[in-house]
Amino acid sequence: MSAILVSVVRGFGQFYGLLIVIYVLMSWFPMRGVLYDVYRVIGTLVEPYLGLFRRIIPLIGAVDISPIVAYFVLQLIVDGVLMLLQGGL
Repeated sequence: MSAILVSVVRGFGQFYGLLIVIYVLMSWFPMRGVLYDVYRVIGTLVEPYLGLFRRIIPLIGAVDISPIVAYFVLQLIVDGVLMLLQGGL
C-alpha cells in the first residue's frame, strides 16, 4: 500500500510540475483555436497554485519569477510527503 501511495504522490508531483512548465512556456507564444483552449484548461489547473506565489513575490522588472518559486516549493512539498510516507525524517 505504501509503495503505491509513494508512486501516486511522486507521479502527481511530476505531472503538476510539468503542467506548470507547459503553462509558462505556452504563455510566451500567441495562440488561437485548440491551443488556446488547452492553455485555458491548464491555466484553470495551475493558476490557483501560482496565484498564491504571485501575491507574495513581486515582479523583477517585467519578469515574473513566481512560477519558478512555485515549482521548487512543489518539489519540496512532494519530497517532504514522500519522506513521511517512507518513514524517514
